[in-house]
Amino acid sequence: MIARVENLTVKYDDFTAVSELNLSIEEGDIYGFIGPNGAGKTTTIRVMATLLLPFAGKVTIAGMDVERYPEKVKPLVGYMPDFFGVYDNLKVWEYLDFFARVYGMEPAGIPSKINEALEITKLEGKREAYVDFLSRGMKQRLCLAKTLIHDPKLLILDEPASGLDPNARVEIRELLRTLSREGKTIFISSHILSELADICNRVGIIEVGKLVSEGTMDQITKQLQPGRLLKVRARDIEAAARFAAASRIVLSSEMKEGCLLLRIEDTDGVAERLIKTLVDSGAGILSVSEEKPGLESLFQKLTRGTVS
Repeated sequence: MIARVENLTVKYDDFTAVSELNLSIEEGDIYGFIGPNGAGKTTTIRVMATLLLPFAGKVTIAGMDVERYPEKVKPLVGYMPDFFGVYDNLKVWEYLDFFARVYGMEPAGIPSKINEALEITKLEGKREAYVDFLSRGMKQRLCLAKTLIHDPKLLILDEPASGLDPNARVEIRELLRTLSREGKTIFISSHILSELADICNRVGIIEVGKLVSEGTMDQITKQLQPGRLLKVRARDIEAAARFAAASRIVLSSEMKEGCLLLRIEDTDGVAERLIKTLVDSGAGILSVSEEKPGLESLFQKLTRGTVS
């Protein structure tokens, strides 16, 4: 277990930003932390990064309490905030050198660590460039390089693709996959829900300070949509609907955009029996496919859907 959040509660005067939140992040996870604005994501992240006190509950990183041992926790965490400052009058390598020294790294080992961070973020060619002349996407990658410079165990990334164009978002996503393959544990907050579904092995969904669901995509899907959903196209869709209803193995059915959506139990053989019934019905079945909801639709079911 690389990180654990237990009954975390954070209040700002009379406002409760996070209420009795529980999370667990295993070593090697890419954990997606999602929720609408004001849900408590950034507050949770700041506590985990030792930047916010006081709070109720307990948060540990690699077994160490962030409240009792913040100086021991900080070297283990690489934190990339949503809005970060860059020093425009520095060159890229100088920017990384500055943060390496802030982390207290041995001066003799800093050049090699800078080279490693530039290589993994694909900024080798910008080593001598001034930060001021970097694009938004390159500045984002530079901030990630800074986050990696001290080789932390856990990366905590708050909206790392914020403000990026589609191509730059793809680059960031591929970079996170690379970091995961190299053994980094990643805790990532984002509103770009479809992209989180592509890269995360586990997801936590937060709403008004409370965790409303946590698990793998399959676990969350089964929680919200039990059974399987089949999409049927046929020459005579009305006839297909009648035969499906008569089969008595369909839990629910719905017509949508000229197709028939059938919900069935997730039991061995049920789908095969239903497909045989439909093919034998003479309704002219054109195709049968399984529909799986994306993270976006699951998110909207679990929250008020106020995604920005």
